[in-house]
Amino acid sequence: MSDLKRSLKELEQHGWQREETFEIPHGPCCSFAAPGGHRIALYQLARPEAGAHFEGRFDF
Repeated sequence: MSDLKRSLKELEQHGWQREETFEIPHGPCCSFAAPGGHRIALYQLARPEAGAHFEGRFDF
């Protein structure tokens, strides 16, 4: 079992609700709604080389 899958399972056991699972350049990602209503995303760094593509980039 991957680290991400293990972490997702643990969060769900504590009442977090999984929303979406998707891919980002760095690896698989999943968004959650926390019990208090906050939203977060958790990802596994499966492609660390992807970070070099974004170096020096400003998206704001």
